[in-house]
Amino acid sequence: MGKVRIAAVVSAIGLCMSAALVAHAASGVTYTPDPQSQLVSSCSGQNAEVEQAAASGYIYEEWMGCGGIAFARSSDGGHSWSSPIAPPGSVGSTFNSWDPALAVGPGGRVYAAFMRAKDSQWYPVVDVSTDNGATFTQSVPLIPPDSKNWGDRDFIAVGPATSTDPYGTVYVTYDYGPQRTSVTSICSSSGSCAFLTGDLNVVMQQSTDGGLTWSPMSYVSPGFPASGGDSGPMVIEPSGRVDVLYQGYQITNTTTYAMNPAHSYFTASNGCTIVSQTRGGLDCGWSSPVQVGGDKSGTMSLWEWWIDGDLGIDSAGNLYATWDTQVSNLDGSTWTSDTAWLSYSINGGKTWTRAIQVPPDTSATPHIVEVAGGGSGTAYVTWLSYSNGTGYAEYLRTYAIGNGWIPISGATGPDTSTFTVSGSLYGNTSVWPGDTTGISFVSPANVVVSWGSTNGPADKKDEIWVTNIAVS
Repeated sequence: MGKVRIAAVVSAIGLCMSAALVAHAASGVTYTPDPQSQLVSSCSGQNAEVEQAAASGYIYEEWMGCGGIAFARSSDGGHSWSSPIAPPGSVGSTFNSWDPALAVGPGGRVYAAFMRAKDSQWYPVVDVSTDNGATFTQSVPLIPPDSKNWGDRDFIAVGPATSTDPYGTVYVTYDYGPQRTSVTSICSSSGSCAFLTGDLNVVMQQSTDGGLTWSPMSYVSPGFPASGGDSGPMVIEPSGRVDVLYQGYQITNTTTYAMNPAHSYFTASNGCTIVSQTRGGLDCGWSSPVQVGGDKSGTMSLWEWWIDGDLGIDSAGNLYATWDTQVSNLDGSTWTSDTAWLSYSINGGKTWTRAIQVPPDTSATPHIVEVAGGGSGTAYVTWLSYSNGTGYAEYLRTYAIGNGWIPISGATGPDTSTFTVSGSLYGNTSVWPGDTTGISFVSPANVVVSWGSTNGPADKKDEIWVTNIAVS
């Protein structure tokens, strides 16, 4: 149970700032975080799996917590937060509502999505706010055509406004299978669940009226109904092109739906047309999938329980993908190492660079890695891990095309470019922090990061934390 990223047009100031970063990479970068703000201290129970979006001075957070799905906003860069609310249509149980997803569209319309289980079906629900997240007055379920279907991990993104579509086209991808009985799960004692078998697919639906009505499905990962596709984060380019990065397993048996370990694949669509109202009736002309990072980065284990893979875009249109891979033991149930990776494309996803290692360590612990594109040629990469041996911590690195990882000004030692966002806060490794974290490039000099963690290695209650980081 698990990320969502939306493309943003960055100002010319952002381009200059990025150029300065590249030009002065040798002299280093300085990170100045605000004190962490605890969003959900008034909520009982666990709080985990945060998603984030930011636009027009607002920061939005959505997570699994407060007894179901929770949402809060800040209008001052994360210094203060509204009281958490439950988006309409969510149910006060993480067994009935899960996997939050967030996006902001033209005019400050906020789209809060999540998965819902009801009447033997699993499907996304999309709630809409027209007042910058103060209230949600529209809630629409995307009810699938198959009874007792399987559904999981939604992502949402919004395209640019046009003369015929003032709201911008809204897109939702999610994991979908017609037969839930084919899906078998593997669950971690301190994490969530992965999938050992199943008719896994990544599908997409779109709305051209602000989320009020939705198209039929388009099959993003080729080979429906058993493509092996899982987890499809998106970015929408200023041209309106839809870019998707998905985790692709290989189905080895179409009777048992057994799978091999996965790679990350990129595909894109320049526009979709409804050809019928039946399942698969949205024709998007997806490009042939391109494997990202090459074979040398390894594969994603079937036992990997977190949401793996993220996609970002910078102001110049360069694409960035992150993911992590594992070296497993013989039966695959545990692994001997886990490595997080970054790859980028300067030609619209046609080709990708070799995999670039993100954190210096390859310890056999989760590295929940996310990326946000910044100014031209710059990407901000975070990961949540307990590889330090003490507890969960959130980390940040800045990558510049042509210069690599930018060192922190004045830093010494074997690792001079990793910044510990969470400071001295270490989370209990036995308490699930969620499968995702949040990151947004909010201005030429600010990145906002959010994550789930307990307040210390001995604490038993997860909270959601957020930090606004000045980058200079």
